[in-house]
Amino acid sequence: MANKNQNKTPEQKAYDQFEKKHELKRPVLKNCIRAFWVGGCFCLAGQALTYFYIYMFNFTEKTAGNPTTATMVFLSMLLTGFGIYDHIGQYAGAGSAVPVTGFGNSVVSAAIEHRTEGYVLGVGGNIFKLAGTVIVFGVFSAFVVVLIRTVIMMWGGS
Repeated sequence: MANKNQNKTPEQKAYDQFEKKHELKRPVLKNCIRAFWVGGCFCLAGQALTYFYIYMFNFTEKTAGNPTTATMVFLSMLLTGFGIYDHIGQYAGAGSAVPVTGFGNSVVSAAIEHRTEGYVLGVGGNIFKLAGTVIVFGVFSAFVVVLIRTVIMMWGGS
């Protein structure tokens, strides 16, 4: 690395010093706090939805997760469509991208971005650009887990 600096012209070295002097300092702690509390609010909303499905529709704790996940993904897609989720993402960073709501956002964002190319080639062709790999990996992983479970159950005799 030192050899790389020695080959620079005086103008390049001056520019490097200028760049270091004017480089913006990232507020890492502030960004971490924002991501933590916004992600926590998403999780709190998901937990509230879980309890809603348990008490209003008589789901069990095991089965309430499926409609909760679907509802959270749907709400994030709706907020993305109205342009609200982008503001949340700008504010919270990874706190909005890591939960399951980030999946819904990525699906709809790709569709919105390519809607001018038409419904089939634009929206249909690009809606699963990111989400497609997640879906394929999820289906494949589920298949492998069920295959392993089936083999174990056959050998176990249960």
